[in-house]
Amino acid sequence: MIEEAKRGRYLVSTDRARLDVAAIWTYLSKSYWAEGRSRAQVEKSLRYSVCFGLYLGRAQVGFARVVTDYATTAYLCDVYVLPEHQGKGLGRWLVERVMASKALKGVKSWSLRTRDAHDLYRKFGFAEITDPERWMKR
Repeated sequence: MIEEAKRGRYLVSTDRARLDVAAIWTYLSKSYWAEGRSRAQVEKSLRYSVCFGLYLGRAQVGFARVVTDYATTAYLCDVYVLPEHQGKGLGRWLVERVMASKALKGVKSWSLRTRDAHDLYRKFGFAEITDPERWMKR
């Protein structure tokens, strides 16, 4: 089921047909968290995630995706708004739409990684890990 929300001239949509893969890859490949990610990796990640595009008209100006099993866990990642559209509350609105998604309702545990957007995510109940000794990564 496609979910959509409008705010002025902006639209958030989960319609995969609207995704501008080239625009997403261009942004992500230069971001601090995904620098060097290949286009093939981006395309594969989109196929296996819940994707939220942020649009002004037909142009993609932001993005977020969630890796999830739809029941117990969700990982929010690759969130961005193009610099020329920042400062309008669009990042907050995009995350708000992700967290309000009907498809993700009931997911028990959410996680994310960020270097510089802690204040944004705290508004949605995210907090630093209090038990890092239980977490492992490879």
